[in-house]
Amino acid sequence: MNENNLCQLQNFACVLCRRTDDYPEKYGEKKIYQDHNLTIHYYCLLMSSGIWQRGEEKEGVYGFLIEDIKKEVNRASKLKCCLCKKSGASIGCVASKCKRSYHFPCGVQKQCIFQFTGNFGSFCWDHRPVQNTPSSHCTVSSQCTICLEYVEHLPTYSILGSPCCKNAWFHRDCLQVQALSAGKFFFKCPLCNNSDKFQSEMLRMGIHIPEKDASWELEENAYQELLQHYQRCDVRRCRCKEGREYNEPDSKWEIKRCQYCGSSGTHLACSSIRTCRQNWECFECRSIIYNSGDFRRPKKRSLPNTENIGITNCLLEQPSPKFSRQSPRTQNKNLLRSPKILRQGSLTPNSCLDKPPCSRRLRLIPPLINVAAKTPSTTKREVSMLKRDISNILRELGYQIKQKTRKLYINKENIWNSAIKGFRRRNFNPSDAIEVQFCNGNGDTDGSKHEFLSLLMGQLESSSLFEGSMSKNLSLNSEALKENLYFEAGRMIAISLVHGGPPPFLFSKTLFNCLVSGPENVEPTLEDVEDSNTMQIITKIKSSKNLTHLRSAIHDCFEYLSHIGCLRLVTVLSDKDVLVKDILTHHVIKRVQAPLDSFQQGLRTLGVLETMQKYPEAFYSILCHKPETLTSKILSDLFTMHKLSEAQDTRAVGFWMNYLQNVESGESVVTLEDILLFATGCRSIPPVGFQPTPSIEFLHADYPVGTKYYNRLTLPITNTYKEFQENMDFAIRNALELEREKNYYTGC
Repeated sequence: MNENNLCQLQNFACVLCRRTDDYPEKYGEKKIYQDHNLTIHYYCLLMSSGIWQRGEEKEGVYGFLIEDIKKEVNRASKLKCCLCKKSGASIGCVASKCKRSYHFPCGVQKQCIFQFTGNFGSFCWDHRPVQNTPSSHCTVSSQCTICLEYVEHLPTYSILGSPCCKNAWFHRDCLQVQALSAGKFFFKCPLCNNSDKFQSEMLRMGIHIPEKDASWELEENAYQELLQHYQRCDVRRCRCKEGREYNEPDSKWEIKRCQYCGSSGTHLACSSIRTCRQNWECFECRSIIYNSGDFRRPKKRSLPNTENIGITNCLLEQPSPKFSRQSPRTQNKNLLRSPKILRQGSLTPNSCLDKPPCSRRLRLIPPLINVAAKTPSTTKREVSMLKRDISNILRELGYQIKQKTRKLYINKENIWNSAIKGFRRRNFNPSDAIEVQFCNGNGDTDGSKHEFLSLLMGQLESSSLFEGSMSKNLSLNSEALKENLYFEAGRMIAISLVHGGPPPFLFSKTLFNCLVSGPENVEPTLEDVEDSNTMQIITKIKSSKNLTHLRSAIHDCFEYLSHIGCLRLVTVLSDKDVLVKDILTHHVIKRVQAPLDSFQQGLRTLGVLETMQKYPEAFYSILCHKPETLTSKILSDLFTMHKLSEAQDTRAVGFWMNYLQNVESGESVVTLEDILLFATGCRSIPPVGFQPTPSIEFLHADYPVGTKYYNRLTLPITNTYKEFQENMDFAIRNALELEREKNYYTGC
């Protein structure tokens, strides 16, 4: 392509905002597709309200398909920007009663806030989030810790305060530039290095933090100098005939480096040391230590027999005048600029720079971890990491999912067997992206991954692999153990969690602790016993009032205790507690040891079990508790509403909000869970949310339609609220009852 064509392409206007600006820091990367006659800013596309990322990362524009982009352009062409009054306003304020639409550049100029996380919501200048900063944290002014220019301590659009450090304030533009350079893995508070709390607040206030490595990490050979060690003799008079750079290991001409800075050296024969095992300090480091009061004058030693070397010529008093080098203090500052050795001082005995390159490369990281573990700040950070949000943990596990797609053909009338058959195929890889196609007698239809995983977890909860009413433990099923179904159950749970599906909500506290801490560290309780006969035996032993009654109870169940290996001689009444503990341990843990081992192996899929053991509190909240009760506010916030430009739009939105409130108060035959199930195929919101984001459309139709593949709910436009409610109740109730009847008659 010649220069004229390139210049012409660069001047192409974005199909959404109609601007030719190429400003990646503000509007994102400008993508030009000459074959499709398409030019678009990445941020304009990302924040548009009516488009979802339905393709793979390399398809279209970062996963946004070309046909979807054209549909969004067509939709936006009917909307006028409330600021510049031109068409193409593809972004709408997410506030429920706000109807403002605008272009992305217009919103930036008007100081709107765009959240590059979650549902990628945008807020107009009247509804944008603000920072709640205590008045005690506000003084007159201070320096921005990034650009060092003074800023007023007032939380405005252009000035942001740190959520973790008192009196730490920044310019918005400074933070944005730093976030784009550092990326998700290195962007943190410049003062206290907090990342989780700091990133969460900055994302809420509209700072874009890309999921990439830091720019300095991507530079080729950026830290190549760290793998090199100093090799030069710096004494006033070097006696080596081969020159100052000559180094012969295991001889008198081996170069020994300063034990503190590693940036000065001497031949053994040119100094007062005998062997390489002895420590040696350069003149500058020795001066620093001497001034600190920790200097001890070394004892005089006789020099080895060398070629007429005098004692006065061997002492290193000053560096060679022809060799210019930095002082240890200056070099220390330069080293600290490198993020990889930020915690490592330069004046440390046995520095890793004192090692040969091969060994030094392997020792760069472990010493930093050990040192950091001893500092109080790192200890607090480790504690906070244990309390991380489960959604962030699962999203990080989701990074393992490849772009390669694996299609599963699922018989909706037999979910369990279809899933096992698909997972056991030779070409199935848990790290491949899952695409579902439902197969039944009526033909094949594109299925929703969320619906499939939700149905699969429902089947798992009601299977014979677990026992118990609410909080369940593993059961002993010899046929299931023979068919390796416990392994498949663990793998199903791991796949569902990592691929964005719901958890099973069935683990008892005992089962969870066995998985996390090991069965040898867990003490079961009476609540873990489901078998009535075992419960009667334990209750009878535990309720014994004296030693005679205890021995009588043991005699009545002598055969059972002998069979499980818990028969013991009792001499005092307190022995009953030990006996009960032995029975519980055998029945709940030892009896199902083989199923537990197989179940653990399945949970190791995609590293889920190891992550559970690292963050037990986070996983306990989703595996051992029922899902959060849905409310009308949660459901209304969950769905992105695509509004019409008609006058009926306000009335339709009002009908929808009133309907949610009536359903929540019990004035309808359906529940909020039914509405979510009707639209997405799930009765609860997965820990990582839905992909694509659930949306609502209004059409002139008689009844609502739930498109589970796109998580889309199409609502009817009616003249009265009564008609709206009746149509909603009728459609949702009949659809779900028909589904339940299919499941009942097919045994699903």
